Amino acid sequence: MVPNGWEWTNLGKLANKVGSGVTPKGGSNSYKSFGIPLIRSQNVLWGTLDLQDVAFIDDVQHEKMKSSIVCKGDVLLNITGASIGRAAVSNLDVANVNQHVCIIRSGRLVPEFLRDFLLSFNGQKQIEQFQAGGNRQGLNFEQIKSFKLPLPPLPEQRKIAEILSTWDKAISTTERLIDNSKQQKKALMQQLLTGKKRLLDESGTPFQGEWEEITLEKLAKYRRGSFPQPYGNPEWVDEVNGYPFIQVYDIDKNMKLKPDTKIKISDAAIDRSVFIPKETVIVSLQGSIGRVAITQYDAYVDRTVLLFQEFIVPMDKVFFAFIIQELFEIEKTKAPGGTIKTITKEVLSNFKVYIPSYNEQQKIASVLINADQEIELLEQQLADLKQEKKALMQQLLTGKRRVKVDDEAAA
Repeated sequence: MVPNGWEWTNLGKLANKVGSGVTPKGGSNSYKSFGIPLIRSQNVLWGTLDLQDVAFIDDVQHEKMKSSIVCKGDVLLNITGASIGRAAVSNLDVANVNQHVCIIRSGRLVPEFLRDFLLSFNGQKQIEQFQAGGNRQGLNFEQIKSFKLPLPPLPEQRKIAEILSTWDKAISTTERLIDNSKQQKKALMQQLLTGKKRLLDESGTPFQGEWEEITLEKLAKYRRGSFPQPYGNPEWVDEVNGYPFIQVYDIDKNMKLKPDTKIKISDAAIDRSVFIPKETVIVSLQGSIGRVAITQYDAYVDRTVLLFQEFIVPMDKVFFAFIIQELFEIEKTKAPGGTIKTITKEVLSNFKVYIPSYNEQQKIASVLINADQEIELLEQQLADLKQEKKALMQQLLTGKRRVKVDDEAAA
């Protein structure tokens, strides 16, 4: 059912062009440092184009790829790989696409309306149906032309797109605020965790005194976790009544664990694993090395995670978590290719950190926690905005909620 004045139709009946491009002969060797943009699937995000790492081709290659020329206002849809379904509107006067991106051009569709439809529940559901059975080989043009959509008149399309763009602007603004806040926090950490910037003590004067250089071995007692052997034995797992078991996957990016661990271990396994109480500082040693968390609940720990059992010198846990996180970031820059493949106990023992007095540690930790809380608040606002837009799209793009079109827009 569609409202009066709307019609159910296929995208193929509305589109003047549905097609993609090719990878230039010579592959990446054909790319230039400047020229005509070649849009690839990594450039097409959820609703926007990211042109920071766009490739370029020269005029000769552009002339050979006439069928894949993108005009301003074309809707671009990713049609292969893990990014299938991402869509954006081109704001470039001229560009090309490769074979992973489909161009959709139509005079009967407002580009932003079509993009929002493709990103809506209805559009994504049709894309998923063509990928049923786990087949991620890609969408073909006939499938894209067969997409069914409820079509309002052009003035109403424009009004719907205008309303949704308000949410897009709010989302974009919040994303920039988050990026700025993260950069500010990063700069603050570099100053506070090295003593380049000193905070004020209780009397209102800057903290004084030299920071102490100390090796990790003399700072804390630590060990790896463990898991019963043989690894993979179903006897060790109890997903219903088991105990949380922390692996690298379970350490989130905000110095916290995910709410639930991926695996829960059984009564038979707990005597063969390592228990840690909540508020233990841990760091990942394999895979995504350097993820740090202060645990929010009691749990058992895998051998891919290092746990700090106790501190030998007075140490604020939050401050320690921040300096460990920063320490691993520094070590990553020293490693070949920026990647640490393995960390031995000997290497850990020789890690050096600089620590101030306990009171200054607490002050630094408090400032950095406040910065994290501001970022978390913005991230929650972003999640709320995205959810509000999603709900609004479901209402507006199906005609369940109508918009008022003024006489000027209708003309």
